[in-house]
Amino acid sequence: MSDDARATLAELNALLRIKTTVTAMKLYATVAEMEAIPRIRRPKTRHTTDQIVSMASRLNWTVGITADDLVGQQCQAVIGLAPRDETGERYVNVWHGDAESAAARQKALSCVPYGQYEAMAVGPWEAGRIDPPDILLVYATPGQMIILINGLQYRNYKRFDWSVVGETACADSWGRALATREPSLSLPCFAERRYGGVPDEEMLMALTPADLKRAIEGMKALAKNGIRYPIPPYGIQADPAMGMGVSYNR
Repeated sequence: MSDDARATLAELNALLRIKTTVTAMKLYATVAEMEAIPRIRRPKTRHTTDQIVSMASRLNWTVGITADDLVGQQCQAVIGLAPRDETGERYVNVWHGDAESAAARQKALSCVPYGQYEAMAVGPWEAGRIDPPDILLVYATPGQMIILINGLQYRNYKRFDWSVVGETACADSWGRALATREPSLSLPCFAERRYGGVPDEEMLMALTPADLKRAIEGMKALAKNGIRYPIPPYGIQADPAMGMGVSYNR
């Protein structure tokens, strides 16, 4: 891990008190490139991508996979290791009440284009084994996440319009970020929570290291203005004039 990346991670933890490991994710054109990562772990059974990601974010493992290591086409397709299932037939009368809704959800997914990559790896960013990562995965509470977003918007403001596809929400986070390299926020779905063990209170932001660094610079500036995490409650019956005079610069 470079000194710059190490400093960025230290600042993130100081600003937001992140409790879940910031995870590096990278796609590889060949399996050999992935297997060359120092101390890479390879699954002995099939898993969901949610489980593989959580092996990094919850267990601090560095894990590499190919399509054969994943339990189904949906997990494979989001990270570009298989073509997208356009029909969603398996989801009819489970996640959707009709075939049209299932097919519409499948078409709404943000997926890495198929055919460019053979493997993917995840691991703790601080371990420095996946260097440089394509994207980083930051799990945080809603309170932490809004400060991170405010940091991204401190300079060169843009409105973020993020998607909620429902089930297969990994397409909203790492799928979208890998495909577009844009910051991508998601509400982790049933599968991410059931199989990946994501706690109820956590959301997920996928973004490039450069965007994380930009967010940190913004959060540092906000902190100097008194806008920082944790956000102290002002009191629902108190006169807000004094507080708002500071935070909103009367």
